[in-house]
Amino acid sequence: MLIYKRFTLLFLVCAVCQAGVYAQAPVIFDTDMGPDYDDVGAIAMLHALADSGKAEILATIASNKYENIAAVLNLFNTYFDRPGIPIGVPRGKAIDQRDAQHWTDSILAKYPHRIQRNEEVPDAVSLYRKVLVGQHDHSVVIITVGFLTNLSNLLQSPPDQYSPLDGAELVRRKVKRLVSMAGSFPSGREFNVHRDADASRYAFSHWPTEIIFSGFEIGKKIKCGLPMVRNEAIQNSPVKDVFRISIPLAAGDSAGRMSWDETAVLVGVAGPGPYYTLHAGRIVVAEDGSNGWDEGGEGQFYLVEDRPFGEVRDLIDGLMQHRPR
Repeated sequence: MLIYKRFTLLFLVCAVCQAGVYAQAPVIFDTDMGPDYDDVGAIAMLHALADSGKAEILATIASNKYENIAAVLNLFNTYFDRPGIPIGVPRGKAIDQRDAQHWTDSILAKYPHRIQRNEEVPDAVSLYRKVLVGQHDHSVVIITVGFLTNLSNLLQSPPDQYSPLDGAELVRRKVKRLVSMAGSFPSGREFNVHRDADASRYAFSHWPTEIIFSGFEIGKKIKCGLPMVRNEAIQNSPVKDVFRISIPLAAGDSAGRMSWDETAVLVGVAGPGPYYTLHAGRIVVAEDGSNGWDEGGEGQFYLVEDRPFGEVRDLIDGLMQHRPR
């Protein structure tokens, strides 16, 4: 059984390698981890790719500040044998929204986590600045699968004890690209963008590096989680528990949960090919949080399907079932 599990992970890693991963990607993962549970699949995938040597997780940062979100992030990092990954939570004005299914309560009562309260971790922007300054220039991939609150604040941050650079220049120097699960293309109104529309508008209009968007339309049809829930070999897994608890609570999830955040992790680590091509331009965010697309813009791209979505579904379902070594 152990040999089979290792072969399965190797097969999935090779599939990701064919998608364009040839070197370890240093990643900051920015997540709202709560209003939806595809964030859980996303963080599980990221740890699976880190275990295969394809990603280095520099920090897991919350864009949401509901009570215990830091504990939830620490729980997943601990489960995957990386309890020391730095965690940040926004201070001041930020979205405070937790899960309706109450899966957070269930896993916090069952699984170990050293961090208990948000107050135990640093401010999100301070952590961004501390982590970025220690990385090689133009090397960091930021994957954001939640609100743009932190990134807007980071861009507007002044010099501090970590760097004499302001936030925009620090991002320009250290970040390779931003991959964002946000927007609906070529136009629409998507949760992550409209929930903090001011931050979205500022971040996307001022971001100084390349941005790749995995839009609402990409993850909507990729329904995942049932193979993991049905896999009796997986026991004592908080990832499985979240999907096991949440899938039955919504009729629309009967075939699995839509995989918006997981696609952003896949593209952030592996690049878009062979599953997607890139459509160039720039996002335009209206005051109400709806978005359009400027075909004449430069430096930003949204994903367009280039292979059957079932191939991505199977890849995600496999990576989400990864367990710590």
